[in-house]
Amino acid sequence: MVLDVAALRSHFPSLDHGPAFFDGPGGTQTPRQVGEAIAATMTGPLSNRGTVSPSERNAERVVAEFRAAYADLLGVPAGGIVHGRSATQLTYDFSRHLAMTWQPGDEIVVSRLDHDANVRPWVQAAARAGVTVRWIELDGASLDLDTYRPGGRTRLVAVTAASNVLGTKPPVRQIADRAHEAGALLFVDGVHYAAHDFVDVDALGADFFVCSPYKFFGPHCGVLAASPALLETLTPDKLLPSTDAVPERFEFGTLPYEQLAGATAAVDFLAAIAPKPAMAPKSAMAPEAAVALEPAIAPEPAASRRDRLAAAFAAVHEHELTLRARLDEGLRELGDAVTVHSTAPERTPTTLMTLEGRDAREAQVHLAARGVLAPAGSFYAYEPFQALKLTDPALRVGLAPYNTVEEIDRFLAGLTDFLR
Repeated sequence: MVLDVAALRSHFPSLDHGPAFFDGPGGTQTPRQVGEAIAATMTGPLSNRGTVSPSERNAERVVAEFRAAYADLLGVPAGGIVHGRSATQLTYDFSRHLAMTWQPGDEIVVSRLDHDANVRPWVQAAARAGVTVRWIELDGASLDLDTYRPGGRTRLVAVTAASNVLGTKPPVRQIADRAHEAGALLFVDGVHYAAHDFVDVDALGADFFVCSPYKFFGPHCGVLAASPALLETLTPDKLLPSTDAVPERFEFGTLPYEQLAGATAAVDFLAAIAPKPAMAPKSAMAPEAAVALEPAIAPEPAASRRDRLAAAFAAVHEHELTLRARLDEGLRELGDAVTVHSTAPERTPTTLMTLEGRDAREAQVHLAARGVLAPAGSFYAYEPFQALKLTDPALRVGLAPYNTVEEIDRFLAGLTDFLR
């Protein structure tokens, strides 16, 4: 199936301004539908949650729709969806919740592949509890699972489903099985993964899974998914009058209803880009007819939202693979002037590179002047940079569904010009 990228792009006002955005791993551009949902919620009748007035019922509806949308996106019950300000905040919160039961002599396992948001909260919680920290080491761009040995005192394993800098997708299910055999819980950072792959939390073997809607067209917030039964076993510190119901017991203070509405709209937008067969007379239909995104972004009512999300991610995956192949080919043609560090066989369309004898920050400025946004830095991936002995900023090209082959060529032309 072929994604109609032109139709998709028509819903993003920011794309009309001309730059090629390759900063998707740091946050995608936002479609009009998401902004409209946020504005409509903020300006419509809205009060704190309740059942008496229309404004109270609106707040209740927004929360229920948010939980239902992310249940469909992640494949968990709606009662297992927790909202947070960010994935980092949720991970810190749950590191404190889980560490309440840790004892000296216990162990946790973290990885050298992860964004620091799935490392430091656990390391710091372990230090406070007197718990030993063990590491899954990095071998090139991939995790070395020979260094992963959870034992009977292992309480938690934290690992990413996809690296935000290298794109590497480690074998999460294999890691989960080993963790569960040892009686440990698995906490998965799915922030980068959820932007590119159809998520099935149960199939991954994750006990906890966090993601960030702003990585896939939504507003800036975080979402944690877990089974409601598991959440029932955790008792967070909270205000005395606040509810003890799951998942609300983990959401502190009044929820940002407008943000939840925008996050729901992002899921609906993703589901609606599922390719649909192009209408044509039967005699004119080829055996493998192309499919097109309807400009109106009208979802197919006969299919469930989760089914439409699966179809959408399948089409996005094929499109992003095509773009990544074009980028990889162009970078190879630049020879030794570019060192590509994203070499894992299973990875997202995210490429980290360093430039021989050149500063990646200067390359970022050079490209930006030519209408190409490709950021330079370490992107909070402290452990991968240490493991790869990268002391200077690197250039990251992260692809999103709205990127095009023409934009890839613009990047390659700009980078070639810079290297000259």
